[in-house]
This record gives sequence, structure tokens and C-alpha cells, in this order.
Amino acid sequence: MRYLPHTEAEIAEMLRAAGLGSLDELFAPIPEGVRATRPLALEPALDELSLMRHVRELGEKNRGAKMLSFLGAGAYDHVFPIAADQLLLRSELYTSYTPYQPEVAQGTLQIIFEFQTIVSEVLGLPLANASMYDCSTALAEAVLMARRLTGRERTLMSGCVHPDYAATVETFTRVLDHGKENWTDVPARADGASDLAAITAAIDPSLACVVVGYPSFYGTASDLRELARATQAAGALFITVTAEPFALALLEPPGALGADIAVAEGQALGLPPQFGGPGVGLFACKQDRKMLQQLPGRICGETVDRHGQRGYVLTLSTREQHIRRERATSNICTNSGLCATALTIKMCILGKQGFIAVAEQCLAKSRYLAEELAKLPGFAVLSAAPTFNEFALSVPGTASDLVLALANDGIIAGLDLGRYDASRQRQLLVAVTEKHTRGDLDRFIAALAARAR
Repeated sequence: MRYLPHTEAEIAEMLRAAGLGSLDELFAPIPEGVRATRPLALEPALDELSLMRHVRELGEKNRGAKMLSFLGAGAYDHVFPIAADQLLLRSELYTSYTPYQPEVAQGTLQIIFEFQTIVSEVLGLPLANASMYDCSTALAEAVLMARRLTGRERTLMSGCVHPDYAATVETFTRVLDHGKENWTDVPARADGASDLAAITAAIDPSLACVVVGYPSFYGTASDLRELARATQAAGALFITVTAEPFALALLEPPGALGADIAVAEGQALGLPPQFGGPGVGLFACKQDRKMLQQLPGRICGETVDRHGQRGYVLTLSTREQHIRRERATSNICTNSGLCATALTIKMCILGKQGFIAVAEQCLAKSRYLAEELAKLPGFAVLSAAPTFNEFALSVPGTASDLVLALANDGIIAGLDLGRYDASRQRQLLVAVTEKHTRGDLDRFIAALAARAR
């Protein structure tokens, strides 16, 4: 079947209804210079068997899918259980992703409720919503929420927040502020750790919020309690952002450090990397009525019916499709429902002990790799501060040349930090997960040792 299955008779009928004599008249308003004047150069149609063979042949050309990867920086390759994949294939899960008639969709609401519970426990904060698109937009929504709650506009952003997340926040706020600069960035320290002293010194009463990466974009973890207190003493909200939430299985959660709002990327907890997406944004905040009213997206709650049976309701939905636009806290369309379901299923399969066990594997393997690479001439682990499964590595030559060289060996060496910061062209961000075997780590070490000097 053609993509547009209209018959010639149907096209003629539509043209008559529009008062036109031909398709050329219909398309006349389109400038001739951008109008196609020839048939599209499409290959002849293939039968199903031939098409599948052709697609497989194209897939086999993709070397990246078969390479040993140490790339993280916000997308992490953890184990995704086959059982979770099979459960997602159930039609009642992958079709009913949005509760438009919420109380009828009890299964969907229960999954959202379980998801919120998981997010609340991981981030250590009592109020969690039904998820956001991804971490970058969740962070942008958190900053906007802080602005609404404080009545202030300025944001203080640590240089240890993922640069793409920071750019998303800046895009959101620039539009609202009509290009006005309501933004202060405090660069990370040379070793990749948050410069807590400089951030604290930059706090003043005009701030709506202070945003800090936890762990940082460079993999380091810091005790943020004093910074949280200093932020709140100035009347601002303290926001943490986490790209790798498995770290929170071993680190104290943001809520325990005093965060008012915590956001995270949930991809690692339930979604394969899939060449960068999709993600699922985790969002939680303190138990406060004003915060609850300003929380973006949806919140599902638990109740009982008139017979005393447990049931679920859509307690709050402040997105603009549900309430007056000027009262909406967010224009989010959906809550990435299928992605949130995938996360919920995987986390329930893992359980608390499994969550911790995966994190312990990531930490142990990352430490082994970092210790071995630090022994190579010309290589050095950038920070002495604690890291989880990701660390910055100083390399001989430029990181971009090293990444290209190892790609020829079938290895994705990590992220060239020079892409984001010209002063870090000799630094590489390396990530390790439980999927890496000892053989994988030793192969990477040997490949780098061959280029050591």
C-alpha cells in the first residue's frame, strides 16, 4: 500500500470541494524553488522477505553497535532483563500509556504510583511526580518551579552539571526572560569536582535557586550539606541533578543532603541506551503544600472506594491540557509513560538488594579500571575525590585523537571532554557498568597501554 492511499477519484473529489482544478493549483502557494518537480528517487518496492534481508544488511554496517563502549555522560549501558522486555510487550502496557480517563485506567495509575514510590526512595524526597521527558527538561522544570515559588529569576549553576542539561535550562529561561541574562555559571575545579567554596561565595538574595550535579558531570561526589544550608539561608531553593541514579544506591540521597528539589535521568534504571534516547526524567521535592501545588506534570495517589477496596486516582495534573493555560505549571504532553513503566518493571525485578548489588559492581569495576589506567605512562585519573562508575582521565595527546584511534580497534574509549571545554582537550570521561567483564576492562587497558608514553 502506498503511504498516501488516496485514489484518483478521491483526489478529484477533494480538489472539487476546495474549488481547485489540479494538484498543481493546490501547491501553487509553495515557491517554485522549493517545490519538487520530479518523482522522489525511491528504490523499487521490496517484498517482506527481501526488505528484512536488506534491513539486516544495513544493520551489519553499523560498527558502533558491536563496539566495546566506555561511553557514559548521561546514557549508561546497564543490563535490561529479558523478563522486563517481555512484560512491556503486553498490549495493556504499551498501548495505555496515558490516563486520559484516569480512574478507569487503574492498571496505568498503579504503575505510576509504584514509579513515584521508587523515585521518592531513590532521591530521598517524599513528593515525586509521574515522570518528565528526560533529565534536561526535568531540570528546566525544576528551575521554573523555583522561580515561581521564590518570585525571583536568577539561577546559579555549577559547572559540574551536565553541559547539555545546563543548555536546556538556559534555553527555557532565555525565552521567558526575553534574552535577559538571569544566569550565573560557576566553573568546575580543574580536577572536575564542584567548586563548593566559589558557589557559596556567589550566593546572594537575588537567587531563585542553586543547581549542583550529584555526582558531577565529571563523576565526582561531594558532601553538599553546607551548600544546601547556605542556599536556603539566602531564601533560594537547592536543586541537585543526577545523570547516573545507580550512584544513589551507595551515596546518600539528595534529600538527606538537604535538597529542596532533586531531578535525575532514569534511563539507567530501565532503558537501554538506544543511541541516546529516549530517557525518562525523575523529579522529587520536599513535602510542602506550596511545592505540591507547583509540582509540574502529574501525581497519582492511592485511595479506597466506597467498598473499602484500594484504588488509584490522578491526584494532581497541572499540565496545560488539563487546566487553564495561565495556571499550568508545565506544558508537558505526556509523562513518558512507557519509559516509566519500563523503569518500574526493571526496578521491581531488581529489588532493593539487586539495586545495591548492581551499584557495587559498577563501583568495583570502575575502581579497578581507574587504578590500572593510572599506572600507564602519560595517563592520570583527574580527581582524588570519590567517584562512582565514571571518572575523568588525563591522556597523552588529545582525547579526540585517542577516541578515533581506539575506534579503529573496535573500542569507544569514552567522551572527549574537549567537545564541551577547550581547556580539557587532553581529558577523557570514562564510564563502567556491571555489563563490563574483566576481559573487557583488560582489553581497554591494553589498548591504552599500546598508546602510552
